[in-house]
Formats: sequence, C-alpha cells, structure tokens
Amino acid sequence: MATRAMTLENHDQTVEDGIVLIDFWADWCGPCHRFAPVFEAVSEANPDVTFAKVDTESEQELSARYQVSSIPMLVVYRDGIPVFGQPGAVPQPALEDLLKQVRELDMDAVKAEYGQRLAEAQQQQAQPARSGRSATDPTAF
Repeated sequence: MATRAMTLENHDQTVEDGIVLIDFWADWCGPCHRFAPVFEAVSEANPDVTFAKVDTESEQELSARYQVSSIPMLVVYRDGIPVFGQPGAVPQPALEDLLKQVRELDMDAVKAEYGQRLAEAQQQQAQPARSGRSATDPTAF
C-alpha cells in the first residue's frame, strides 16, 4: 500500500484500527527527503499496515497536537493507541524491526496500561495543581 496524506480531518479515522505509521515531514527538510524512500519501501512491503504522511507546513494544528519540534518524526499506533514516537530518520532495517515489534505487542497488556495512564491523567487534571506540575497528555511523545 502506498503512503497516504494525513490531515486533521482524517486523523482519528486513520489511527483507530490496525497498525498505523505516521511520518511528520516538511518539503524544506533534507533528512525528511532521505527518509521518504525508506518509508515508502517499507510501505510497499507491508500492505496490511497504514503508512501516513503529515506535511507539518500545511498541517500545523495536527503537528502541534503531537508537539512536533523536530522532523522527520515517526509515530506508530496500534488499534487506536500510540505505541511509539521518535524524531529522526530511521534506517530501513530499524523501521522493519520496529514494525515487527509492534506486530508482536500484547495488546491486552497495552490497552490495560494505556487505560490506566488515561485515568491517571484525568485524575491529575481534576485535582488542583498543588505540586506545580501540570497533567501531561498521555499521547504526547
């Protein structure tokens, strides 16, 4: 499957099922251009996985949602849960290994841990900020 463009409008629907790899990039970014063929090659070899690209220049609100401060940036979802996020270009063997690891995840354990993190974050937001720390978004990388 070829890569597809991700926008704020199609984001939620795109990440809700299966494995989704998201590449945040910009046209002016040299490392992004070097990573693009790697991302595309792994995309072609894995038609059961969704590979999406976010142009950080045209999708600034979506980029802000992920707190993108360095590109390229790779984010991986499985079944609607963010399971990996890292800035920097990834070599093809490392990207293939990452995809293998995501396929092998025990999703029952991941879902339980993610649910606990969400509950803790909601609890922190509901409490007055006594410690001076703010609640963090559990999906932020």
